[in-house]
Amino acid sequence: MRLAWWRESLAKPVAERPRGDEVLDGIGLEWAGQEAVLTQMIEGWETLVTADCLDQDRAAAFGAARGAFFAGLAPDATPAVNHRLESAGFRWALADAVTRVSDKAERAALIAAGLARPEERVRLPLDLRGIAVLDALALRALRRGGRPLMEGRGASITALKAAIFRN
Repeated sequence: MRLAWWRESLAKPVAERPRGDEVLDGIGLEWAGQEAVLTQMIEGWETLVTADCLDQDRAAAFGAARGAFFAGLAPDATPAVNHRLESAGFRWALADAVTRVSDKAERAALIAAGLARPEERVRLPLDLRGIAVLDALALRALRRGGRPLMEGRGASITALKAAIFRN
């Protein structure tokens, strides 16, 4: 029910949206005109919560939709940077979700979908270095069988390396 409210609210012009929800008000200020990528995130969650069984195809659809907003962080980016942002969002969404799934087959589907997308070496702009960090941590987590992003001493080294080199 809450997902439907978000979809309906984001479909309205900013001036016609309900007031008082801090997140929705913030979206109106910072994301006006880019609601389509946020609506994709809603579609991703709907894919996840309505699936009887989460296979690799549904996991990939979830990851692509839930992580789509990463590309909205740099609407004027080059196509190569935009694709890198989409891939980072995809991997992050799957790595984040796998830690919350207990079914072994569904965990395996999320991990396989996340690792199926090839790694990209497009250097991100300095102001997007946080995305490079999330992408590196997500890839590390998926490679380690769906472990939490910041688990272990190596996570901070991975984050530091990604922040410095941004790829």
